[in-house]
Amino acid sequence: MKEFEKIRPYYDKEVQEVVQKLIQDEMFNKLVRYIWPDISQETIQMKAKRIKTAFDFQLEFMHGAINEIVKRSSTGLSYSGFENIEKGNAHLFISNHRDIMLDSAILQTILVDEGHETSEITFGDNLMTPGFITEFGKINRMFTVQREGNSKELYEISKNLSAYIRHTISEKKVSIWIAQRNGRTKDGNDFTQTGLLKMLNISNQRKMADGFKQLNILPMSISYEYEPCDFLKVRESYLSSLHTVYKKDADEDIKSIVKGIEQPKGRIHISLSKLKDEEVDEIKKYDNDNEKIKVLTQIIDKKIHGGYRLFKTNYIAYDLLKNSSQYDHFYSKDDLRSFKDYIENGLKKIEINNPETINLTLQIYANPVINKMGAGIALESI
Repeated sequence: MKEFEKIRPYYDKEVQEVVQKLIQDEMFNKLVRYIWPDISQETIQMKAKRIKTAFDFQLEFMHGAINEIVKRSSTGLSYSGFENIEKGNAHLFISNHRDIMLDSAILQTILVDEGHETSEITFGDNLMTPGFITEFGKINRMFTVQREGNSKELYEISKNLSAYIRHTISEKKVSIWIAQRNGRTKDGNDFTQTGLLKMLNISNQRKMADGFKQLNILPMSISYEYEPCDFLKVRESYLSSLHTVYKKDADEDIKSIVKGIEQPKGRIHISLSKLKDEEVDEIKKYDNDNEKIKVLTQIIDKKIHGGYRLFKTNYIAYDLLKNSSQYDHFYSKDDLRSFKDYIENGLKKIEINNPETINLTLQIYANPVINKMGAGIALESI
């Protein structure tokens, strides 16, 4: 549809032409050979010829690649709540956001393994640079979220994005992954921006609660034992706290993607929660639209906090941050020593090791514990 031309992913009829361009691209070939060092150009070409749709591309290249990344950089992937996906229905996965690429990419591999279609994925236009990245993103069913403009332009952008998301879910019957906020959380605080729900509501032609039910929202939580790019996030947060304008390097996002792929992440868990109709109906008690949005945001946040899987690193960080031993039954002295060494070595790499950066690091890992406690959710044993 013409109104979505600027933001849509590639149509299936465009995929083969794009694939043939990609297999000639130096960056794509570097990526493929990083995952499969012994693969020949002939094999790459054979795989490319079999691709007729975006889903074919994901099966031929991405599914194995993401599984290989998880295998190399983690000590195991687990997941729960996928029984909440309704066959024949499309869903909006509203997710916490910890890694630029892996949060949504790992979800896609699980969807395939569980016999579901992959979802479309939101992708900030700051990442959609001309050339390889844009082609690679759009062939992976990513659509663009435009973030720049004046207030009038931003409203029109939000209106168009809202219409595209509702059209994709309710008419195309294709699920969508979207982050709960613009950009990754830098402090471990997974809170949904009310602006996200306001954007989604722009295209609603029904009563507010019924419009959100139409989107079939499944709150998603992704948990990493060791946060991707944790010390790069600490560096950014620390420099921003000095009241200086933090300006990203031109290739900083790409470096973060590579770092997120390569960095050891320990265990990884993805959880899907069900947003029940009766829970959405809670907003009917309020007359003010802003209050309705606020209440629904809180309900989604509680689902995301509840689905977050806590690891030893979280409990250790909480005790260190609070100078307590409240959760020391979840870890050993060796675990404590190892995590302290991990922090010290990580801060050495960013060359900013002081009490403030130590606290910022601890907050990344401790805040999921604090948020569960604040929501009255029982803390799980490991």
